[in-house]
Amino acid sequence: MYDPAGNATDKAGGDVVFEEALPPPSVLEVVHRFVSLRTGSRLASDYRFHALPDACTYVIFDQRDPRICGITRLRAASHELDLGREFHFTNVRLLPGTWAGDSALGMIDAPYTGDLPLIEFGARLHERGFVDQQAILVELIEWFADHGLVSPNPTTRRIFEQIDEIHTVADMARAACLSPRQLQRTMQQSTGFAPHDFLKVIRLQQTLRSADHSSYADQSHFIRSFRAATGYTPGQFSRAFDV
Repeated sequence: MYDPAGNATDKAGGDVVFEEALPPPSVLEVVHRFVSLRTGSRLASDYRFHALPDACTYVIFDQRDPRICGITRLRAASHELDLGREFHFTNVRLLPGTWAGDSALGMIDAPYTGDLPLIEFGARLHERGFVDQQAILVELIEWFADHGLVSPNPTTRRIFEQIDEIHTVADMARAACLSPRQLQRTMQQSTGFAPHDFLKVIRLQQTLRSADHSSYADQSHFIRSFRAATGYTPGQFSRAFDV
């Protein structure tokens, strides 16, 4: 199944707590993980967080200021974020292709001004522990579902169910039970990725989860692809970040 290596944390980060939790069955078809990232004490230097390429949509809440929240979707390039020396974020990582609303690219760093009840939910999350927050996050996802903003994606679900057998876009189309033309249209609309780019992201995630580079033609191809996606060679990245 789909398990994106979506985050890389600074190895020199100091007192930083990163937590992930699986969603309950009621939202399992649209939510991949609940995520918390926070400092336990003020750090000696700024903290780098590397948001790796993926096709997920994120709902982000700054726990230090409930007004700062929003929806963001990463594209084919990664983003290295400087979170400063003190921070606390709670996020929902939605599965690719399940978000049907608007989204912005990049880290949320300003008060939310849209129509969704994100500030209201952010205030409810404020000063609660990560375990207690998850029930509130489920309520938010159910609100999204009731308003047509999230729904299961049968195309990506079929692809993820056969992820280990997919090596080409043609394999992806067969797994999704679509023609290549239908797959192109469906993937672009629901994930923001063309099938070829989506496959490249999946391959990168698979290599970050293991030392298996078999999806690449050769080592130099892997290194070029890795650098294009992350800005680092694999060796530089492994020295700087934990995935």
